[in-house]
Amino acid sequence: MNSPALRRRSLLSAALALPLGGAFAQSWPSKPIKIVVPSPPGGSTDQLARLVGQRWQAAWGQPVLIENKPGAGLRLGAEYVAKSAPDGYTFLMAAVHHSIAQAVYTKRAYELQRDLTPVSVVAIVPNVLIVPATLPVHSVAELVALAKKEPGKLSYGSTGLGTAHHLIGEQFSDMTGIDIQHIPYKGSAPALVDLMGGQIQIMFDTVASCLPHIKSGKIRPLAVATAKRSSALPEVPTLAESGLVGFDIASWFGLMAPAGTPPDIVQRAQAEVAKMLTAPETRAQLDAMGADPVGNTPEQMKQQIDAEVRRFGELAKKAKLQLD
Repeated sequence: MNSPALRRRSLLSAALALPLGGAFAQSWPSKPIKIVVPSPPGGSTDQLARLVGQRWQAAWGQPVLIENKPGAGLRLGAEYVAKSAPDGYTFLMAAVHHSIAQAVYTKRAYELQRDLTPVSVVAIVPNVLIVPATLPVHSVAELVALAKKEPGKLSYGSTGLGTAHHLIGEQFSDMTGIDIQHIPYKGSAPALVDLMGGQIQIMFDTVASCLPHIKSGKIRPLAVATAKRSSALPEVPTLAESGLVGFDIASWFGLMAPAGTPPDIVQRAQAEVAKMLTAPETRAQLDAMGADPVGNTPEQMKQQIDAEVRRFGELAKKAKLQLD
């Protein structure tokens, strides 16, 4: 039988192993916080992470560092956060791409719904079909006609294998019956550079990422991929209006933390996100990006992800999109 001293040491060890909360959460944060962006600087994910970082830093008086970890269709950064200490000092700016990756990849280094805990969806941003201004098409019908005239010659860029923009491209190709080549990139910014340079001819991207280039006249929007038109591009029709009935895939961006992060910290982080989204200056910044604020609860975000994994799994199966 163990001695009382041994039992006391065992109880102390067990207590120290418990998830940190309570008094610890009240003193949090006491050092810099890191928000990992799983894509290069410049895209919607990066822009929204920096917006949150500025707000958190102002609210809590601690530096909030943005660390870009692009690669593997945004999965590299997610894997890094999933394996980080659940102490409230590492967050992921996740996106709809992670729900899709969970549905289409057969081999995964982490499990989205097991290894990461939802905090809050920050915003939803419509996706838009764009082409270089030099491409002689001004509508979805004209693009489809050109692609059918030159099968296999046009290519579309995405933010990576298994991302929302890859799945949208596959669905677009399937619904229109065209043969276009997929070129994956490590994020939106490098793909946009090649689109404007004419190396690729088609791209689906968020309004937030490509809006400045649309306004500059370097790229041309043909349609948005959501059920409703974008408030930032009210004159641009939806894909459904362009003949692809039922086409509706938007991009959401939200915060997640390593599984096991103290619930009190998760709640404080979510509350600050919800608060920032009511501020007029934040709403103005989101409007300029063509983004709609959300700020939902961790429970609501979890329900959304669960539903999306099921939905995208069905879409991927229909499109015969299964990746290793």
